[in-house]
Amino acid sequence: MSGKRPKELVLASDTAMVMAAGLGKRMRPLTATQPKPLVRVAGKPLIDYSLDHLAEAGVARAVVNVHYLADALEAHLAMRAAPAITVSDERALLLETGGGMVKALPHLPDPFFCLNSDNIWLDGPRDAFRELSDAWRPHEMDALLLLVSHKQAHNYAGSGDFHLGPTGLISRRRPGRIAPFIYTGIQLVSHRLLRDAPEGAFSTNVFWQRAIEEQRLYGLIHTGEWFEVGDPGAIAPTEAWLSRA
Repeated sequence: MSGKRPKELVLASDTAMVMAAGLGKRMRPLTATQPKPLVRVAGKPLIDYSLDHLAEAGVARAVVNVHYLADALEAHLAMRAAPAITVSDERALLLETGGGMVKALPHLPDPFFCLNSDNIWLDGPRDAFRELSDAWRPHEMDALLLLVSHKQAHNYAGSGDFHLGPTGLISRRRPGRIAPFIYTGIQLVSHRLLRDAPEGAFSTNVFWQRAIEEQRLYGLIHTGEWFEVGDPGAIAPTEAWLSRA
């Protein structure tokens, strides 16, 4: 053996979009006076979990969209040293996830990471962004979604989102059935996914459905743990888990 360390995997992108413009209705009453990304879990604002993961992974830039109580969120973001923050302003109109990506596109390289601002997760042997980068095949994929099994999804009580084929192709859960994998809110996205976008507000599901039909939407199973923090009742159990991590 040569004793040389393996070459560090280069990230697929140096930029991530962080979705932070939502109204946070499920987190009421905590969001009556603050945006959901600033709700604290274990003393730390939700958005800082995502931004800290990005900084630790070496993702240099984050484009953060804002709408609800945007001034408070912008003031918080201004205090961070890393990653470098660019704000995509949706004060005039909340554009949902798909429309938000399209508005931010001038600030986003091809490809870019995209993640929700209320994500809390624990990495496995490698961080989530290197997992996605290692599996990225740009000639085949319009987007690569990070997924977890029900066992990995803490506080989650839903029926799942997707099935995975043997090559990683995604298909949707059938009505009335259980799907084995849940979307973590983290993905790696090609500009090709966003082509011919409709105007105004719309969901990323519009893009995903086309990519499924074209067999260009793929999934990757995360090697760590993931926590759904969708309502106030999820905070205490998440804090208990994190205290043991």
